[in-house]
Amino acid sequence: MKEVLRFENVSMRYHTKQGETVAVQDLNFSIREGEFTAIIGPSGCGKTTLLSLAAGLLAPSNGRILSSGVSFGYMLQRDELFPWRTIEKNLYLPLEIKGTNTPKNRERALALAEKYGLKQFLKSYPSALSGGMRQRAALIRTLALNPDVLLLDEPFSALDYQTRLNVCNDVYKIIREENKTALLITHDISEAISVADKIFVLSKRPAKILSEHVVSFPEDEPLKRRENKEFSKWFEILWEELNS
Repeated sequence: MKEVLRFENVSMRYHTKQGETVAVQDLNFSIREGEFTAIIGPSGCGKTTLLSLAAGLLAPSNGRILSSGVSFGYMLQRDELFPWRTIEKNLYLPLEIKGTNTPKNRERALALAEKYGLKQFLKSYPSALSGGMRQRAALIRTLALNPDVLLLDEPFSALDYQTRLNVCNDVYKIIREENKTALLITHDISEAISVADKIFVLSKRPAKILSEHVVSFPEDEPLKRRENKEFSKWFEILWEELNS
């Protein structure tokens, strides 16, 4: 599998009237095509900064980020669907912003919506959908541009626990079926274990990579992974590292 993203000695500093804050420091890691990678760390350690750097929304203070020819889709903590637009019109929004709102691309977005259970809601407004269905719509909207890599910024954190489990399962299946590379940041250890092929553990701010783990389960579904006896062992390992 080819490499699609690499951080080389990346640091990020913010300057304010109060002084300098180092968010991330000397980050070195890479992601390969088709991998589902999770990055876990304590709250406030710089996880979202890391995603913004990966997406090119921020330029690093030091180091370099290599992602030549790779396109990114960004899925936020909340669905951020526009309440005055129907689900169909929300799906077209990235196409409009990018100037690619062609019949072919609209057709692709609608095909994704139909494939993943949104066809009957296309003329509805977001308020008519459950939280889980709204997150599914947000993912389809992100996929409308056919990005190479999906950047997932704690996309399930706003949902209640049961919905969160189900939506995580749905999102995982969609990403796998669409053969996308994914980078998830989360502070939820169980969530990371349930979806990831690879897990990086970050330290407290300024964030550094503490460890890297390759995770393997015979089950290819988050809910089923949680039932495997190895799941609790992985949890203990990651818990110890996060709290050391």
